[in-house]
Amino acid sequence: MKVVIQRVSEAKVSVDEKALGQIGQGLCLLVAFADEDTEETLEYMARKIANMRIFSDADDKMNLSIKDVDGKILSISQFTLYADTKHGNRPSFTGAGNFEASSRKYDHFNELLRGYDLTVETGEFGADMQVSLTNDGPVTILMER
Repeated sequence: MKVVIQRVSEAKVSVDEKALGQIGQGLCLLVAFADEDTEETLEYMARKIANMRIFSDADDKMNLSIKDVDGKILSISQFTLYADTKHGNRPSFTGAGNFEASSRKYDHFNELLRGYDLTVETGEFGADMQVSLTNDGPVTILMER
């Protein structure tokens, strides 16, 4: 599983010019799954994201979690995080998980995040989405498991 975490002041995802998910302050997650990802993997990643201290406190230190700042999450499926660019000029995506299994993992991962009393907006799994955001900081973190 790979997740790109972006601390944002706002983010929005649309399909065919129709907004599907939109948040203010919080985290925009680009999420990709591999076939070997297990329930344990999903639980670990959701717990880490829910508790990661990457928001600034009164002393401008990254010391607060998304829960501490009452932030929201915009979770977007992004299989291209598994791009293999080692050979040739056209990326290979064979490391990305099976479509149906990854769709189920994506839904379950978002439910696990909601289990931490977080508001989670989503895009549409497998769709051609347009994403706009204002990165706060900028803070961008790559997590892999």
